[in-house]
Amino acid sequence: MNATVSTGTEDSVWGGGNKPLGASYGKMMMWFFIMSDALTFSGFLVAYGFSRFKFIELWPIADEVFTHVPFFHGNYPMYYVAFMTFILIMSSVTMVLAVDAGHKMKQKSVILYMFLTIIGGAIFVGSQAWEWATFIKGDYGAVETNSGRILQFVDAETGERAALADFAKTLPEEREKHVASKGIWFQGEGYQTSYSLNEVVEGFKATPNILIRTEQLNEEGEKTLLDRKESLSKILEANQVVEGANLVHNEYGHRLFADFFFFITGFHGFHVFSGVVINVIIFFNVILGTYERRGHYEMVEKVGLYWHFVDLVWVFVFTFFYLV
Repeated sequence: MNATVSTGTEDSVWGGGNKPLGASYGKMMMWFFIMSDALTFSGFLVAYGFSRFKFIELWPIADEVFTHVPFFHGNYPMYYVAFMTFILIMSSVTMVLAVDAGHKMKQKSVILYMFLTIIGGAIFVGSQAWEWATFIKGDYGAVETNSGRILQFVDAETGERAALADFAKTLPEEREKHVASKGIWFQGEGYQTSYSLNEVVEGFKATPNILIRTEQLNEEGEKTLLDRKESLSKILEANQVVEGANLVHNEYGHRLFADFFFFITGFHGFHVFSGVVINVIIFFNVILGTYERRGHYEMVEKVGLYWHFVDLVWVFVFTFFYLV
């Protein structure tokens, strides 16, 4: 029996010879990376969804957490996150235009659109850093009970959340502890609050218009607001003051919300930062005429695949973490 083996590209199953699907080695490796990275992000989002629905009655409401806008004071729920999303999506548009200009061998157009893509990515990374700093610092404060529940404070007259500074009393015996060299520390070195638990409790008792709101959601999907009598009883269960959020404590509600925020947005932010660095390198190569001499701009196309993937991931993060 004779067996015939054909090595001609005309008989190749792939139709691309030594380039499967007609793609170069570099493009194939980029696609392999994107698929493996997509599985990692999927794992994060699935874990987030599982945890959220497991603790759905205690989960913070995103509209009440991400309400800040740089240089503006007030309540602007999701405005700045929406702006960040718009910037990142527009950077995908400029990246598409850069790739298209590369196909047409238009060096000046590639330079322009790559520059705009870099600017968009830098704005997004800077915005995310600012969002992290704001989330970590906090601007209201709360107290945590022995069972780990978060108690927030609300002004009964306005219905708005009240900050600790609105009612907490600095007691004479506590004032000395607030100097920079001494500080009031809780839960080990590295976590400091502006007020002691005693100051918050005494100030709460002396301010009748302040009520307590628990992280427990009611039938309307809103946090449960206690009356004054229930609030006075509940405050006695507090064991520490919490300001801002970290991996252990979270003034906005369940600690897992903060954990997922740092891991998911941090992992994505690292990808965007890496993409900006790579884009800068490609940008200077375009200026130097490296790809003109090669006769193609495939490198721009490869980094474009990565950039579009990062943008697409953010669409899912924005949808599931911030909007749903």
